[in-house]
Amino acid sequence: MPKITYIDSSGTSRTADAETGATVMETAIRNNIPGIEAECGGACACATCHVYVDESWREKVGEPSPMEEDMLDFGYDVRPNSRLSCQIKVTDELDGLVVTTPEKQA
Repeated sequence: MPKITYIDSSGTSRTADAETGATVMETAIRNNIPGIEAECGGACACATCHVYVDESWREKVGEPSPMEEDMLDFGYDVRPNSRLSCQIKVTDELDGLVVTTPEKQA
């Protein structure tokens, strides 16, 4: 089972087991990870599950789709490594993924 590490804006780290096929957002919600609100429930219709993908994982996670990029425009403090966690599907290759939540969600 892949593990994902979530780091909040104050530096607190939490690691959760993720189901292959779930999203990084769903894993956060199931494990009560603070900092991911997911108001739209994963429909890519808001930016409240915004995360920063650790630089060492950006290539494996991939780039956002055009629709996701549009939603990121509504995010807080968007950076080149910003992604919506609802759009990152968990695979075995993402075991060890590290993401950081912004100081606040949009």
